[in-house]
Amino acid sequence: MEDEKTKGRLEQLGIKSLNEMQIKMSDAVPNHQDIVLLSPTGSGKTVAFLLPLLEKLTSEKHIQALVLVPSRELALQIETVFKQLKSGFKVSCCYGGHAIKTEINNLTESPALLIGTPGRVDDLLKRNLLDLSHVSTIVLDEFDKSLQLGFQEEITYILRKLKKLKNRILTSATNLDVIPDFVGLQAPHYLSFLDTIKTNTHFELKKVIFTGDLNDKLYPLHLLISKLSNQSILVFFNHRDAVKRVSDYFIEKNIVHAVFHGELKQDERERTLAKFRNGSCQIVLATDLAARGLDIPEIDAVIHYHLPTTLDAFTHRNGRTARMNATGTAYLLLPENAKVPKFIPNDIESECLPKSLTKLIEPKWETLYINKGKKDKINKSDIVGFLFQKGKLNKDELGKIEVKDFHSFAAIARNKIKEVIRNIDNQKIKNQKPKFEIAR
Repeated sequence: MEDEKTKGRLEQLGIKSLNEMQIKMSDAVPNHQDIVLLSPTGSGKTVAFLLPLLEKLTSEKHIQALVLVPSRELALQIETVFKQLKSGFKVSCCYGGHAIKTEINNLTESPALLIGTPGRVDDLLKRNLLDLSHVSTIVLDEFDKSLQLGFQEEITYILRKLKKLKNRILTSATNLDVIPDFVGLQAPHYLSFLDTIKTNTHFELKKVIFTGDLNDKLYPLHLLISKLSNQSILVFFNHRDAVKRVSDYFIEKNIVHAVFHGELKQDERERTLAKFRNGSCQIVLATDLAARGLDIPEIDAVIHYHLPTTLDAFTHRNGRTARMNATGTAYLLLPENAKVPKFIPNDIESECLPKSLTKLIEPKWETLYINKGKKDKINKSDIVGFLFQKGKLNKDELGKIEVKDFHSFAAIARNKIKEVIRNIDNQKIKNQKPKFEIAR
């Protein structure tokens, strides 16, 4: 049963009630030293560990809890959820690609909760810029992925620095065959919901067989996307080079899209995600970096341009669609007589490609980039008022706004954005003159 405080926090997140997994986790954390939580992608693991973790925090001016994650995007997502809880406790985020000076400034006054990637936390520790001597709880979120990415050495070093560590929480969306000894688990309490939570109740898997040049999937992909017109689509590739090749083709065909892979800088990744979330871009071409931990709701379709190499990758790719109660479909784009890995079911329904292309409709929105954000004392209300007054926008011409630390994004009607930029050029927000441009 949820108390009034928990209900209030859930309201901040727009959640009516906890699911069974989250309830079990809230009961387990106060009563067990070490916990391993196994639950599918999209089932709400972040809320499951943050709520009981919040109950452990005190007014002490030290870092009391540490969350380690395999990617900067997941770190930022967890930070956002924690801030939405409006607990009053300070949280800081540390990850590669983030200005280290900013992180040092943020750590001048110790947060109660630190969220970070193993590489950056390890780096800060070795520079003597971080004090983790008072941490009593660590969460290793998406732990299996951290090991796959080769973070074992960094995690081992970090754990050795946690002299007052009492509680360890490991989470994963896939089974962990062996948990390495260096983690230091002592008779862990297991909570597994991999077979009981069906987050993809409305999820479909289909195969799309194409003929012709078996080494060239560009035209079949174009046909499939034209058939799925106006849906939000995430296309997965095994290599960055393939992402670039397909992106070049889409540019040539004037198909609005964005890309997401490990070679992009942090601000480029943030632009892609912001555009996908606000509807400025409905197609993202991505490597498996986008398969986990990204805050991208309501994806209608996943397309496997390349077949994944492991069951784990297949599970996480498909988990990007049909999250929670939404519906969605994953498509395998296959040449005739293609060999399919054993972990992919044999009895997959076939989907026919259209015989000709259908012209894709451009999204309603375009994204405005503003090079000012929270650290410049700019908030969402400031941007809304500015764009209505100086940009001369009507209410239905302004969409989703996201304010980050050093920049912001605003969705603006595609047919109005150039006019808006002319209107706001050289104008000030809170006595500051930002740079405005269309986010590319």
